[in-house]
Amino acid sequence: MSFSVSRVTENGLSLVKLQDKATNTIITVLPEYGALLHSFQIPVNGQHLNIIDNYSSHEQVQQELAVSFKSSKLSPFVCRVRDGKYTLEEEDFEFANKFTDGNAIHGLLYNKPFKVINEFADDSKASVTLRYQFKREDPGYPYEYNCEVRYTLLPRSILQLETIVLNLDSLSIPLADGWHPYFSLGGPVDNYELQVSTETMVEFDEKLIPTGTLVPEKTLMEGILIGDRQFDNCFVVKPVAQRPAAVLYNPANAVYVTIFPNSLYPYIQIYTPPHRQSIAVENLSAAPDCYNNGMGLQLLTPSRSQTFTVWYQAGVAEND
Repeated sequence: MSFSVSRVTENGLSLVKLQDKATNTIITVLPEYGALLHSFQIPVNGQHLNIIDNYSSHEQVQQELAVSFKSSKLSPFVCRVRDGKYTLEEEDFEFANKFTDGNAIHGLLYNKPFKVINEFADDSKASVTLRYQFKREDPGYPYEYNCEVRYTLLPRSILQLETIVLNLDSLSIPLADGWHPYFSLGGPVDNYELQVSTETMVEFDEKLIPTGTLVPEKTLMEGILIGDRQFDNCFVVKPVAQRPAAVLYNPANAVYVTIFPNSLYPYIQIYTPPHRQSIAVENLSAAPDCYNNGMGLQLLTPSRSQTFTVWYQAGVAEND
């Protein structure tokens, strides 16, 4: 078979490995910490390049995960919730854990141990499905739900990520979903080109909380050289036929990654960390602080499920 699924251990990390022998593409997933994407390796100049900025060891994951959230699953909320508080149907809620800025951040599943419930490989794909059952583990979210994450490696170095959320509670649950990958295409991000299919940016206040205003932003539509620009912004994705929502490209080695979210991910958050060796491109189902501003917030009724899907394709651009 062209595709395979296996288990490997690297630097103390227990990983699930998906491989396409035809393209020599390798995906590794770390179930123990939020089912995060550990690597997306493609052949570049005869060697494998991992385009995911990851954690090098078990110790580093433990030390840094709750600070950098690299490749984390964002559920059941994305980005920030102001002061970790919200009101739903006249009842006040407050999350137990806060970030250094006083807000709740990046959901409740990023450090949870997901269980592998299915592996599959044939001549057309390789996949792994992981699940975590959240059982009212935070006073800010006294609900029960299943979060299933399915990674599927497809031909042409396409990675499909599906998140299936099932409400197991007797009440409707507030919900937002997203991913938090940091992409590293070689060298500093200042030299990368970035294109996002957007004409609108979500205005933030000084605490990175939306003000409720949307502002015009068309410079990314045709692409820019990142240069010294600092990003920590959320954009409304404008669908364009046959065009990805975002493209990241490194002219130095012609490596690219294209991002195709489905219609349930209408927002993209871009963030440049201070070291500028990678860049976060986060597809989101809702805007930051959606539990308070309602921008994209879903209320999932009991026994209903919702599936969010995004596709990443990576490779080396051919010369004209």
